[in-house]
Formats: sequence, C-alpha cells, structure tokens
Amino acid sequence: MVRISGVDLPSNKRMEIALTYIYGIGRATALEIVDRAKIDPARKAKDLTESEVVALRDIIKDYEVEGDLRKNVQMNIKRLMDIGTYRGQRHKRGLPARGQRTRTNARTKRGKRKTVGAGHKKEEPKKE
Repeated sequence: MVRISGVDLPSNKRMEIALTYIYGIGRATALEIVDRAKIDPARKAKDLTESEVVALRDIIKDYEVEGDLRKNVQMNIKRLMDIGTYRGQRHKRGLPARGQRTRTNARTKRGKRKTVGAGHKKEEPKKE
C-alpha cells in the first residue's frame, strides 16, 4: 500500500484517481503530478516501484495539501468571522455563505428539518 502525505492511497485504483484521496489534490492536479513524475495515469497504485513513489512524494511536497491546507482554510474562515464580514457571519450561523437560497433547500448546511409553528391550542369549553 502506498502512503503519501499521511494518506493510504487505494491500491486497486488508477493513479489519477488514487491521488485525489489526498486533501487538496483534485483530478487536474493529480494529472499534473503524474505527468511531472512521468508515470502513466492508468497504472494502478499497487504497481508503482519504490523510486516512483519517492518521485511522487517529492513532487507533492511542492503543493499545499492535507494538514497545512486544512489549517489555512480554517484560519481564513476564523479571520472572516473575527472581522465580522457577511461571509463570516454566515459561517458563524451555519448558513450558506455564497448566496444560495435558504427558504427551501440548504439542508446540508442547516441540518434536519425542525417544524416551527404555533402548535395546538387547548379548546376552551363553550359558554352558553
């Protein structure tokens, strides 16, 4: 099993897909990395030689991935919240920050539906 940047790459997947398991590397970046390492993107991760794995590690060192990237993203969000920007306020409240509608949808951000309403009123006995 190949381990790069603290992530175990799936051994039965093509290299262009396996590299996307590392946080901060998408399909385009994965193809760029494989091209720079002169590895066939269709090769499976289990078929890599030790020298190819070392070459991949050296190339990935040039990119901001995993822990450093996660830390920077969280610091950016915290900065927005601290200076009180609109986006920061939306992050604080757990609402979409990029202009999506919230009257309906936005379920992934807002969580499970909670019905809010008047409820039932107790009926008073009729006076005659």
